[in-house]
Amino acid sequence: MTAAPTCPRCVAELRPPGLMSSDWQCELHGAVHPYSTYTVEALSQVTGASQVPVWSPLPLLPGWTVGGLGTCGDDRGGARATVMAFCGPSPLGGPADLLLIAEELGIGLGASIAGIDGVDPGQIAIGAPDAKIVVAGHPTPLWRSQSGDDRVAFVGEAAGVWLWAVLWPPNAELVLLEQVELHDLRHDAHAALLLPVGASSPRLR
Repeated sequence: MTAAPTCPRCVAELRPPGLMSSDWQCELHGAVHPYSTYTVEALSQVTGASQVPVWSPLPLLPGWTVGGLGTCGDDRGGARATVMAFCGPSPLGGPADLLLIAEELGIGLGASIAGIDGVDPGQIAIGAPDAKIVVAGHPTPLWRSQSGDDRVAFVGEAAGVWLWAVLWPPNAELVLLEQVELHDLRHDAHAALLLPVGASSPRLR
């Protein structure tokens, strides 16, 4: 872990569980699942304790590297949300960042990384999907979500939880038009996987 746990919605410091409450408490958002970030060396620790998928494109697109990961949760219940950060060349030139988030309802990490208020993406699946990728062997539709002006966000559902894909800059959305296939790194088939590691991603906050 690279920093003290923070609120997944506003990155404020949290009050840990104590005599008055068994929850991690944010002064603004109340009881939350604490958000922690890690270096890639902690990947096996994270995958072994996560209750939700840890998504990664496999193989990574040419020139792309892993810039770290994060979770929402603690030792008592395991991770209820995960995020993996990737960096590589944008199809239109220049660097691009991609964060992939898997989260249960009510966590708020995906919305926060997308740069919007709220907890969950709200109503989706209206009209044709804006992107389609393969997730754990299944074609999976994604719909464009609201996002901050400096990024673009897509959201759908995979393995029974939300799947967010957030990219910087906005034109990096073309990455999703390439042959992107996501795999859950919790599976034993990926236990010995060696991913190319790059600089720590500032997008993990």
